[in-house]
Amino acid sequence: MHSESIVAVVLAAGLSRRFGKQDKRIAQLPDGRGILAATVSRAGEAFPVLRVVLREEDDRNALGLLSTTPIIRATRAEHGLGASLGEAITAIGRDTSLAGIEAAAILLGDMPRIGLETLLTLRRQAGRSRIVRPCHMGKAGHPVLFGREFWPALETLDGDDGAKKVLHHHRARLITCSVEDPGVCLDIDRQEDLIEDKI
Repeated sequence: MHSESIVAVVLAAGLSRRFGKQDKRIAQLPDGRGILAATVSRAGEAFPVLRVVLREEDDRNALGLLSTTPIIRATRAEHGLGASLGEAITAIGRDTSLAGIEAAAILLGDMPRIGLETLLTLRRQAGRSRIVRPCHMGKAGHPVLFGREFWPALETLDGDDGAKKVLHHHRARLITCSVEDPGVCLDIDRQEDLIEDKI
């Protein structure tokens, strides 16, 4: 699918309690970049149409994002990942500038090590009536690309289970893409996950 037919949605409104007191989103990777900034930068290489989901009080510049980064404000972030995702998809669906979008690539803001070629491979598999997910060594990973046909189901999400129930309900429409990229399964939850040999 053409890159401009897909919107990348980077979810970064969580509270990340397991990481400690520091805001995980600005914690530095071994190369000096912040976690969220690196994730958004990589997403933008593969998907030029992009939205970053932040909490209402977040300052995008303080998080290392460009002032031009398109933001969606999650008003119910405290309810969990599903609530933020549901709100984001609702906002995207109502955005007339995105009327031509056929699929949404849902990325987590704490997964900066996904390779560009992996994202491009997933992008090529995307479609309006498809769900595409990477798999590395038998383990399901991220991002997950949802065709527009599934957006109404995503809009109803709440709580902290993300899109699991949508994936389960539509598993017959799921395309699993085997990749050699361990980054699809590497999220940064704790301080020790920042160690270079882990990521």
